[in-house]
Amino acid sequence: MNLRRQIAATVALVSVLVAITVGLLVHRASVAQHVGQARKAAENALDSVLDGYARDGGLGSAWGATEDDPALPEELRRLAERGRHGSALGTGPTGTVMWAAAPVGGGAGPVKVLSVRIDYTDDEKAIAQLDRSIQVSAALSVAVTVLAGVFVADRISGRLRTAARTARTIATGDLTARIGPLGGPRDEVAELASAVDSMAGVLSSKLANEQRFTADVAHELRTPLTGLLTAAELLPDGRPTELVQDRVRVLRSLTEDLLEVSRLDAGADRPELTTVRLGPVAARVVAAAPAPTELLVTTDGLVTTDVRRLDRVLTNLVANAHRHGRAPVSVRLDGPVLTVRDHGPGYPEDILTEGPQRFRTAARERGGGHGLGLTIAQGHAEALGITLTLANHPRGGAVAELRLPSAEGGG
Repeated sequence: MNLRRQIAATVALVSVLVAITVGLLVHRASVAQHVGQARKAAENALDSVLDGYARDGGLGSAWGATEDDPALPEELRRLAERGRHGSALGTGPTGTVMWAAAPVGGGAGPVKVLSVRIDYTDDEKAIAQLDRSIQVSAALSVAVTVLAGVFVADRISGRLRTAARTARTIATGDLTARIGPLGGPRDEVAELASAVDSMAGVLSSKLANEQRFTADVAHELRTPLTGLLTAAELLPDGRPTELVQDRVRVLRSLTEDLLEVSRLDAGADRPELTTVRLGPVAARVVAAAPAPTELLVTTDGLVTTDVRRLDRVLTNLVANAHRHGRAPVSVRLDGPVLTVRDHGPGYPEDILTEGPQRFRTAARERGGGHGLGLTIAQGHAEALGITLTLANHPRGGAVAELRLPSAEGGG
């Protein structure tokens, strides 16, 4: 049950409980009033009959006065026989009546019970009519309250949904998204929206600072590393020289990757789209792979893409498969879909759930690394509108699938 339904259900439940409580209180007050009035009238009538009976011994014909009436309620009869006056609701010849009774006689003769009755049917009708009015009023008030609750709940949930959509947009990486004014009162929902906007602003600022720092560091390192690589090439032959040259090349490659990541973050390079066949592109990457790689072509695909960037994406995926997986490594081409698979331990769970993260290396069993290869591949794929899916094969190994926009209308 969503928040809107929860609020509406709560409002409805509270409204029904309030209506029932108020209805019962009004009903009991009305019954008590009518019973009190009827009781007072019956007792006054009894007093009048007793006065006449004391004067001349007659009962008269008013209020159904009689002695030892067989219809008199038994409890009221016993009360009068004990010498006390009383009144009670009971059944009479015409329906419900209010009885009043008192003892008469005594002395040498037997004690008799003198009783009168006041018709109570009009009071019952009045109470029944009031109950119907209470029911109708309660139903209307509950309906109006529920509608008002639904309206308020809809406004609240609508504002919360807007905030949730913006938060999800921010979570996907768009830190420029903002909730903004929600068009409602300055309440907790507005405070939540303001807090999310502030958080997005801080994250955007921190990420921009990180990107600038990465780009600045890479630029500053590029020039001395170029000189260091040139100097390393002039060293005399030998194992120490080979180690120095290898480490310098690795450091230079890392610097170039950092520069490429910073360009992707800034969106500095615009794709240069052309329509090409994927077969020659895949064959060129496979031929330049650092280790033997198998190319399997099911159907060659005609796609619209930036060949340089696609080369970079596919090269990184193949290099990642060789570096962190195990042979055999294969590239399969099926129309606009390229699939790179190795037979190693597969991708770590965090990469499958969260995607590639820079400077987050693979699982220990998949070797080391800087986490930039997959990050760069994903960045270029997003810029080209390519869907990059990372998964683990059921029979073992990592699988990276590239689904390109087809130039033949099938992608």
